[in-house]
Amino acid sequence: MEAPSSKKLCCTVCVHTVKSIPVIFILCILAWSYYAYVYHLCLSRVTSVEMSVPYLLVYHIILVLFLWSYFKTIFTEPSGAPPNFRLPEEVFEEFNRNPIDLSRQSAILRDFAENLPIMTFTNTNDIRFCDKCKIVKPDRSHHCSVCRKCVLKMDHHCPWVNNCVSYSNYKYFILFLAYGLLMCIYVAATTVEYVIKFWDITTDMRIQDGSYKIHIIFLFFIASMFSLSLFSLLAYHIYLVSKNRTTLESFRPPKFLEGSDKNGFNLGCCRNIREVFGKEVLLWPFPIDTCLGEGVSFPINKTVPEAQSLLFSDVNDQKTSIDFEHYDTSLYTSILISDDNMSSTDTNTPKYQDLIEI
Repeated sequence: MEAPSSKKLCCTVCVHTVKSIPVIFILCILAWSYYAYVYHLCLSRVTSVEMSVPYLLVYHIILVLFLWSYFKTIFTEPSGAPPNFRLPEEVFEEFNRNPIDLSRQSAILRDFAENLPIMTFTNTNDIRFCDKCKIVKPDRSHHCSVCRKCVLKMDHHCPWVNNCVSYSNYKYFILFLAYGLLMCIYVAATTVEYVIKFWDITTDMRIQDGSYKIHIIFLFFIASMFSLSLFSLLAYHIYLVSKNRTTLESFRPPKFLEGSDKNGFNLGCCRNIREVFGKEVLLWPFPIDTCLGEGVSFPINKTVPEAQSLLFSDVNDQKTSIDFEHYDTSLYTSILISDDNMSSTDTNTPKYQDLIEI
């Protein structure tokens, strides 16, 4: 009995170690860059205290904010679906009793989800269901095969943070990219002067011997290359935030009863930003939880037909996206069950179809 247990433990450790390689790589690069910038540049080459002190002060402020955001992105647990979205064992057994009867499965899911705040469906207008987690999927949630759970407002699984980028840590992820880009630009800008001098034949630095030149030159080129990749990634995610989309939704738009709509959750640029960063602008630069809502339900664009019954109150005045305690769940019931257009034009019972598993 002990041998299988020890093998399982060994495999688990190996898997976690392999998953952590990208994170370890980033931390090693960061440790070397700290050594090269602080010791070889600021303490060895910059002889003027009036220059070295501001260099070090600004660098350490950016570094602290970067590490704070990075570790918050890594160690923030992705939020899963609330318990009321999970099928009870007896309902799940009834659901799986006859897997071939798809219409029966669809009816069971609709009965269970009639009081749940669900606005998105499968391509056949059925309830989105995850048979691995045994839950009805909340809007914008997807199953992550790496985290082995359904993640709320999943954007993507990022190997560089060894975690799912989702509702729980999306703000931290964007700040991690922003401060990483800022640090690379700052390092490149403060080292470029010395890199040029190393190649200038009119200066004494070109003929001076020392390993510090290799460190500073490599530091400049690595910071420049990382700044390009971070800029493209940050620009893309800023665009997604402005449109209130996730990476998954940019490739596969959410499906409402009336059809797929890539702007289904687009509330306008300012409100979209507040959904992620919150209403307190002064707290935006810091990796602390300020995002709106609970990651389960989201206000939708007024152009989506379902929004006509949802927007009876101004979501701007609510702290969360939709207040569950005061919200009339019968509105959801009418949307989920009473689709007159579908029933009049399609006599076939819609088949159960799970959404793609990521």
